[in-house]
Amino acid sequence: MNSLTYRDAGVDIAAGDALVEAIKPLARSTNRPGTMGGLGGFGALFDLKAAGFTDPVLVSATDGVGTKLRLAIEAGIHDTVGIDLVAMCVNDLVVQGAEPLFFLDYFATGALDVAAAAQVVSGIAEGCRQAGCALVGGETAEMPGMYAKGDYDLAGFSVGAAERGALLPRDTVGAGDVILGLGSSGVHSNGFSLVRRVLALAGVALEAPAPFAPEMSLGAALLAPTRIYVKSLLTLHRAGLVKALAHITGGGLPGNLPRVLPAGTAAVLDATAWPVPPVFGWLARAGGIAAPELLRVFNCGIGMVVVVAAGDADAACALLAESGEAVHVIGHIEATEGEAVVRVAPPAGWPA
Repeated sequence: MNSLTYRDAGVDIAAGDALVEAIKPLARSTNRPGTMGGLGGFGALFDLKAAGFTDPVLVSATDGVGTKLRLAIEAGIHDTVGIDLVAMCVNDLVVQGAEPLFFLDYFATGALDVAAAAQVVSGIAEGCRQAGCALVGGETAEMPGMYAKGDYDLAGFSVGAAERGALLPRDTVGAGDVILGLGSSGVHSNGFSLVRRVLALAGVALEAPAPFAPEMSLGAALLAPTRIYVKSLLTLHRAGLVKALAHITGGGLPGNLPRVLPAGTAAVLDATAWPVPPVFGWLARAGGIAAPELLRVFNCGIGMVVVVAAGDADAACALLAESGEAVHVIGHIEATEGEAVVRVAPPAGWPA
């Protein structure tokens, strides 16, 4: 009788070991003060005191990339979705006033393709470097029968810390405050089920030139990674200029900005105050998507919102611009009755 092996059942332990060896240098490249040890242990250690905190509050976030992965797999572009994975977590940490400290990933697939997985992890490491956090561990799960050939899924988990008195939002947010918007890099990582539906309706191949950016393929244009705002926002926060921050993900501006505003306030936005990236105009036209739905699903060019006192707006804009952000004054806070709301009325034909 032949001896049955785990590999016969579809799980290649040697491939998993090869991936760990391949990504160890990537993880080391993200080391920061507080990092202890390396990959290979049963758990990861982190020293908050060595990271410079005296009275810290821990903040945690977890997320995935969603159906953007489907486009990455179909386009064969695997080195950017790891950046998305980190971005979706660390951008949620910084809006709480926290500095991202470390990150762990979960990579699940039916049969491990070491080369593709290593490209994904290279993107994760790049995202961690952009955010200033350490890639301290993760898990690779090879699960034959659960995923089709070539498919994989990603999840991420990050922990950050803030000094007890530096958490956001501040309780001083109120009428008269100014709302700043930071430019996005494109669709980021939300709404891709709708994006994929538009692609099916338009009948455009991923390898074809993008209708809104013909210098690159449609797949590469749509897979532009989520912008990571951590370093510029921490600089602004440490300067004492931030009252509140909102990461604009699923739900868009109307769904995310009220989460950081107190009851009795309305965020009044001017949809003509920022440039909308061409990808959103193309999606609207190709899919027949109305402006309110576009704003409710996508970031529409604003990946992060910053609320500041009116007297601090100029200084905040200057500091953000110095940090490399495209910053726009997009609205203000007014008093209202009831729960916090967003009021935005795009003009006819928006986005152009």
